[in-house]
Amino acid sequence: MKRLHIHIAVEELDKSRAFYTALFGMEPTKVKEDYLQWLVDDPAVNFAISKGKGKRGLNHLGLQFDSDEAVAETEARLVAAGIAGEKQSGAQCCYAESNKYWVQDPEEIIWENYHTMEQTEVFGGDSFTGGTGCCEPTFSKDGKWSASACC
Repeated sequence: MKRLHIHIAVEELDKSRAFYTALFGMEPTKVKEDYLQWLVDDPAVNFAISKGKGKRGLNHLGLQFDSDEAVAETEARLVAAGIAGEKQSGAQCCYAESNKYWVQDPEEIIWENYHTMEQTEVFGGDSFTGGTGCCEPTFSKDGKWSASACC
């Protein structure tokens, strides 16, 4: 199974929680002081919001997969199409540990393709994102990935 992943940075978590709980017709499935997540079955979406990360609005999009093999298949399709990406193994991000393959679309939207192995109690802070606790690396015009300023 695949789930579309949408991560939005918000200013006020409580107001956004009320809105998205009403929209999805369910309470969040993961609740942290700076992060909420809804795993919705219909439509199949992993929707997350986070607070206090320096910007508001769309943080990134992605596809959540059930296995590392499914992530590798997607990576292979992207590479075959000439789309450069970046692998990230054992990422500590968004209160989970995941293996990822990041790409950027033609409109410069970051896409996170990933398989989560386990839940954690830490928002982030791995070396891939510069220890900022963010889940969004940036892709520069020269084609290199780097740590983001913050989600």
